[in-house]
Amino acid sequence: MSAETSSIEVKPPEERQRDLPALTGMRIIAALLVFLSHVVYPMTTGNQNPTTPFKDPGVTENLVWFFSPGGSIGVSFFFILSGFVITWSSRPGSSTGAYYRRRVVKILPNHVVTWGLAMLLFAASYTPAYGLLNLILVNSFSPDPMNWGGANMPAWSLSSEMLFYLLFPLLIIPIRKIRDSRLWTWAAIAVAAMAAVCVVTLTLVPDAPVFPGDVLSLNQFWFVYMFPPARLVEFVFGMILARIVMRGRWPRIGFVPVTVLLVLGYAAALYLPPPWNLTLATSIPFGLAIGTFAKANLEGRRTVMGTRPMVWLGNVSFGFYMTQAVVLFWLVPTVLGTWASFDVLGGTLLVLAYTGVNVVAGWLLWKFVETPAMKYLSRSRKRPADRPPVAPAQEPQVSAQTTPA
Repeated sequence: MSAETSSIEVKPPEERQRDLPALTGMRIIAALLVFLSHVVYPMTTGNQNPTTPFKDPGVTENLVWFFSPGGSIGVSFFFILSGFVITWSSRPGSSTGAYYRRRVVKILPNHVVTWGLAMLLFAASYTPAYGLLNLILVNSFSPDPMNWGGANMPAWSLSSEMLFYLLFPLLIIPIRKIRDSRLWTWAAIAVAAMAAVCVVTLTLVPDAPVFPGDVLSLNQFWFVYMFPPARLVEFVFGMILARIVMRGRWPRIGFVPVTVLLVLGYAAALYLPPPWNLTLATSIPFGLAIGTFAKANLEGRRTVMGTRPMVWLGNVSFGFYMTQAVVLFWLVPTVLGTWASFDVLGGTLLVLAYTGVNVVAGWLLWKFVETPAMKYLSRSRKRPADRPPVAPAQEPQVSAQTTPA
């Protein structure tokens, strides 16, 4: 029996609820983890000063230990979420050209603006050549560490996102054909594939030279973390999870068990060695959280993540992520000077101030770049002459971009 007849769909795409506000709210949590992993960073990259505001090296060391996993798992969350959201919003028979148009318009305006700001304000002096690869979003395909950050370092993950977007119309065809009874099996296979990427990293990728402060070599870190094809399996995992929810196969899981699993996953990421802690430790908890909150929205249940403040923060989270390099590597040193250091209280207040400023910067980008671009550029103005105008399909209130470290 085919996937289209083996069980009853929750609702056809045209009728089911398109908006998943709880998933929008979840985005800011992942984005904040990424941001905090950068705020406490004690090392210098290029001409960028250490961002940690704490003068006590012991405090910084402990904060780096605690928040460092947040950067990598935040990336993983967004890759899984991207696969879920795009699958959820897609409709069989819809225009591939329109799909590509929406995806490009969602990503590129924010990217080009923040790249330009970074080059203008601080990056051009040390990365003029490498910045070009960052602009065209191919820098993560290069194993040369000089290419990884480019001008606006957080944009490295968009290389992966663009690959995901490119391949989605091909990937969705076989995924839609999976029998309902086998969807969970394929989700497990996707998790196993993540583990396989880790095994390949440790056994087949050269283990020297070692990445500074890590147990992985530069090549190993690049392959498992930055190389876009290696991250594709997380996107596919999210696609399969979306199909499970859409086909009515998601079990009733409480928010408390999901929260406990998320905490345990983060704890595992703290203690597992690389590469196991970069994606695998939290892939199952993240997948269960995304599916559970999506199902809660479908059933009309209220969630903290779906409240108006969280949805607003989720909407600005892409801008929040994309502006953080400008805030941390240009604005902070410009205002406070280089190598600013404070005690625990002063440093904590400063981190809160950094966060608030970055929220405002993210809102400005969302309000004046992302929103107008999506309004005026994401849909073709041409309509067939023999059909009356119709309202375009509305995408869910969750966007398929990442917030990598």
